[in-house]
Amino acid sequence: MTEYLITFNDEWVPDHTAEELREKSTAARALTEEMQADGVLIFTNGGLDRSTVVCGVEPVDGRPVFTDGPYVETKEHLGGFVVVDVPDDAAARYWAGRLATVLDWPQEVHRFRGPGQARRVSGQE
Repeated sequence: MTEYLITFNDEWVPDHTAEELREKSTAARALTEEMQADGVLIFTNGGLDRSTVVCGVEPVDGRPVFTDGPYVETKEHLGGFVVVDVPDDAAARYWAGRLATVLDWPQEVHRFRGPGQARRVSGQE
């Protein structure tokens, strides 16, 4: 199995009424439950936009320098993502297509070069 990141930028999301966003959220939750049932979902979160930026950080002379917001001027911000573990590109494209259709905004698919590292659970070595 291979891990894929499916993302969307906040700028790709058209304006919606509160009711439209509730409907999209309900549809996305149903799709997330389907991903869980199929055993492909690793993690998802769609609650990101420019208002959630905590800070930027860049190395200066071997030390971290923190600034408010992104460290470069940008017009795009990650809006949300899903990480799936599926057999191949076709399966990742399938889930990205489902997300794009349910949410009605573009998605982007990235293949991780190798497996990631999971958080350690206290007491387990």
